[in-house]
Amino acid sequence: MKIKFCGAAREVTGSAHLITLDDGFKILLDCGLYQGYSDKMKDFNETWLFDPREINCVVLSHAHIDHSGRLPKLIRDGYNGPIYCTHATRSLCAIMLLDSALIQERDAEFYNKHRGKKTGKTREPLYDKNDVKRTMDKFITYGYGKTFEVYPGVEVVFQDAGHILGSASVGLKIAEKNGENIRFGFTGDIGRPNRPILRDPQPMDNLDYLICESTYGDKEHEAAPEEVDHLLRIIKETCLEKKGKLIIPAFSVGRTQEIVYIMDKLEHAGKLPKVPVYVDSPLAVNATIIFGSHPECYDSELSSYLLKDPNPFGFNNLTYIKEVEQSKRLNNSKEPCIIISASGMANAGRVKHHLYNNISNPANTVLIVGYCSPDTPGGALRRGEKFLRLFGESKQVRCDVEVMDSFSAHADRSEIADFVANQRNSVRKLFLVHGEIERQEALKSYLGERGFDKIEIPVLGQEYNVF
Repeated sequence: MKIKFCGAAREVTGSAHLITLDDGFKILLDCGLYQGYSDKMKDFNETWLFDPREINCVVLSHAHIDHSGRLPKLIRDGYNGPIYCTHATRSLCAIMLLDSALIQERDAEFYNKHRGKKTGKTREPLYDKNDVKRTMDKFITYGYGKTFEVYPGVEVVFQDAGHILGSASVGLKIAEKNGENIRFGFTGDIGRPNRPILRDPQPMDNLDYLICESTYGDKEHEAAPEEVDHLLRIIKETCLEKKGKLIIPAFSVGRTQEIVYIMDKLEHAGKLPKVPVYVDSPLAVNATIIFGSHPECYDSELSSYLLKDPNPFGFNNLTYIKEVEQSKRLNNSKEPCIIISASGMANAGRVKHHLYNNISNPANTVLIVGYCSPDTPGGALRRGEKFLRLFGESKQVRCDVEVMDSFSAHADRSEIADFVANQRNSVRKLFLVHGEIERQEALKSYLGERGFDKIEIPVLGQEYNVF
């Protein structure tokens, strides 16, 4: 049996890991888009390190685009097998992949209109709405803890990863010809214990081989009580004292709902300042509706909270915005307010327009609430860059920039170590993926101090014989 790392190898995004059994059966774990602008990765989304027609099945950990976003491209290029995931993951993919297709189409149209004339070359979208429709027809869903067979002698089980709605770690039991079973696992993205909305990550069964994420492998997140106080301080300083706008770039699925839920609880407790709050993202609006349809993913705290507030994602002064004209009016408005808008890395979506119109005003604040690829606008703001290039213009950053990684849906260093602790005496090899190399090296050292001595950090395209 072989494992080939076809994405998110020494990179955070673009998840794709290929298992090839001894008889040639091929299982692809995730099929995500690379999100960023690295020169070495510029062709990643258009090319494959395998033949899509030879893949026999896809097992999808969750719906985030860096894990699911190339599925329609896979279908377009010849894949014709099933896509296995949880029920909520399919629900989210239905809207997220369609939104991604629209972005692909708009990007291609913009390129052909503005740059194609100069270069004489045209660009096709990675995929379109029809590809998404064909993709959704391939989904087969299972609940957490339900073992199912994808091939004779190959069983799969999803465990709740606590990362976003429907997110799962993937466990595989593979029967070898010699009668032994190989226990193979993929963490997907590991969520965080004691976070709002979702249940805590559930431990995986003991494994022989494990692919593990490492996004925050070198740091610890802020604790929850300090997090809420920190958020309130930023809101008061920006909206009440400076009379400015607080702009929060946030992914439409997961991060947005968590921030809204925290504000909902603050509003019910009488602690949230009386300023307008806008969620400016059509995808976030649709995703929030789906959140309401999957209570099987809720933790006990949210389930109890629903008894006194049947709508935890709605409160006085909160407005969800879908229409473009409403979004544009926000850019011209001078009122103090909070704007939560996609995308989380500020490399696409309406939040780019909000940054363009507001980052040069010292009364305003941009709050970064999670990982941003270094080569995205969000990454530049995290680094403290004084100028940001948006829509072909260089804009001076005169607003305040705050960072709160505690809102991240990714486990921090100690949370990753806790999640894999039960594998210490069973795992023969642990592969670190979904992280920048500096953080992966730090996590490798940290886990090594805790008894893990067979850790690999694969490069893109590297292949291992695992049995």
